Amino acid sequence: MINISKLYSGLAGQSDELRYAHTAKTGPIVVYNCTAKCNLRCLHCYSASDASRKDAEMTTEQAKKFIAELPEINAPVLLFSGGEPLLRGDLFELLAEAKRLRIRTVISTNGILIDEPTAGKLKNAGLSYIGISLDGAEPFHDKFRQKKGAFNATIKGIQNCQKIGLRTGLRFTITKSNASQIPLVFDIAVENEIKRLCFYHLIRSGRATEIESEILTGQQTRDAVDTIIQKTDEFVRPAPILDRSHPRIQTVFAGQNRCGVEEVLTVGNHADGPYLLVKMQQKGISIDQPQKLLLANGGNRIGQGIVCVNWKGDVFPDQFWQNYSLGNVMQRGLREIWTNPDKPVLKKLRNKDKFADKRCLRCKWFNLCKGNFRFLGPDPADENWLLEPACYLTDNEIGL
Repeated sequence: MINISKLYSGLAGQSDELRYAHTAKTGPIVVYNCTAKCNLRCLHCYSASDASRKDAEMTTEQAKKFIAELPEINAPVLLFSGGEPLLRGDLFELLAEAKRLRIRTVISTNGILIDEPTAGKLKNAGLSYIGISLDGAEPFHDKFRQKKGAFNATIKGIQNCQKIGLRTGLRFTITKSNASQIPLVFDIAVENEIKRLCFYHLIRSGRATEIESEILTGQQTRDAVDTIIQKTDEFVRPAPILDRSHPRIQTVFAGQNRCGVEEVLTVGNHADGPYLLVKMQQKGISIDQPQKLLLANGGNRIGQGIVCVNWKGDVFPDQFWQNYSLGNVMQRGLREIWTNPDKPVLKKLRNKDKFADKRCLRCKWFNLCKGNFRFLGPDPADENWLLEPACYLTDNEIGL
């Protein structure tokens, strides 16, 4: 994740400690795709979930056993995703188990099933954050989610969370068809007092492989990120006030942002970090502190700072790598799978100085980014690794 509001606007975020102060002892964030079932059939779903999926799932006891292993790998966060996690019947029992083990929990959901009682149960379960997906204005959202009324139901779910003070954020996947609606997402956030926005780059996984025409070109990606930076500056940068107590009336910062939005992030393309620095340099803004923060973050840490376990117990380097399993937690413990030094995929992901794309290795920003290095098919042979999503910086911008 690239925290635009922190790097560009200097506003602290609630996840700063995880992002910039992780140590060798800090384990990976664990994404648990707890079910393949979903009440929607979104065109871009990386897990290709829908209501017809009847995939076998870990039982409650098997899932609890997996969750009990998380302290062994020092996992700071457990993220329940899917499919739609609220369709899993024992979700609240699993949340209670994580709470008992003092594991911080978050949920990624489409929000449709969050009525007032469910919102209350989620808060009582100790959930620290809920990310709700929204793709744009009502007609587009309903079309992309393939369900009429989905937009209004999602907004209602958001409002139910906000009523009881459950920390809520919006998740927006950028496509060619909805990139122009990025400003609208900021407006929706302000209207609903939502403080966190996450903009995801589309990755060719799951059903997204069927809509490759929706993947932005390099220039379109630049334009989209430019809009996010511009709107972040407009909505997040602290508002100036007049200090009338000073002998010479001067403008100071109130210490609070203008509109209530506190955190804006981009997800899925680590080229966003260097690109932000390039834009700041062009505007004459110092990049010393943002550069230090990106270096501390360590760039793309797939296979290091994040791991995914799906409904069947299969383990992946992240949630978009459903094409290649590292092992299964019902056959071997997660700790054993995760710390196996002989796994070729993990070895490459953890030694990018040797295995990354050749252009990446020549880039002056490489240590801040580490490249979007992945393969999309089932075969991890060297020739199948590529930049996914693609880097959109020019040769001149990366120092070639």
